[in-house]
Amino acid sequence: MEKRIELIAQWIAEAKTVVIFTGAGLSTESGIPDFRSPGGVWDKYNPEDFYFDNFLASEISRWKYWQMATEMYEPMKKAQPNAAHNAIAELERMGRLDCVITQNIDNLHVRAGNSPEKVIELHGTAMSVSCLNCRQKFDRDRVQERLKEEMKVPYCDNCGGPLKPDTISFGQAMPVRETQEAYERSSACDLFIVIGSSLVVQPAASMPVTARRNGAKLVIINRDPTPCDDMADIVLHEQAGAVMTSLMHCVKKITDR
Repeated sequence: MEKRIELIAQWIAEAKTVVIFTGAGLSTESGIPDFRSPGGVWDKYNPEDFYFDNFLASEISRWKYWQMATEMYEPMKKAQPNAAHNAIAELERMGRLDCVITQNIDNLHVRAGNSPEKVIELHGTAMSVSCLNCRQKFDRDRVQERLKEEMKVPYCDNCGGPLKPDTISFGQAMPVRETQEAYERSSACDLFIVIGSSLVVQPAASMPVTARRNGAKLVIINRDPTPCDDMADIVLHEQAGAVMTSLMHCVKKITDR
């Protein structure tokens, strides 16, 4: 593995445009559960109950949604960036990072030190809430306090519309600007590094394919195999934090020469 890490470090040092793509496997190392794994949220709730159309149509669906969303939010709120988050932020400080494309909704990249404008959140963020009618934004913690004290379903103080975390639900359209920018950055990079993603959720999972087809080197760092392993230049089935710590040590040695 050491030789492969050294090669990835060399590629980072030589690349003009490095894009990092992250998924749930990165967040699990910060103590945030992988909600799709056995024992996760989707073992306790039926995902079909949380389709966006149901949320819009039914007070009962909104109540169920906020029950589930509250359970997911608590570990996110307590989580801290891990070694892999810190390494990615360090790449930006070194001027070696074009952007982070993330499937995660926990804001840990920004908390680790990445610039918000460098982080493309494909699935939105759980840290804020918006009214679906007037689009007014609300602080997530304040909404959670209201849920504890007053109500089962929160509504907008401004127009009375339903409030929802700024995440992308099943059946909800992907954010146009973020999705377009992610494809453009993937197409233009010369090194694309996947960290902690199973690469099964579309359209996000097509980003590494786009990068590879446009000539980028593809590196996949994920505990388990992915559908894109066969097309990657290097695959490491390891924990993200340990790999990224070693990788950054190598990058610094190369760039300090």
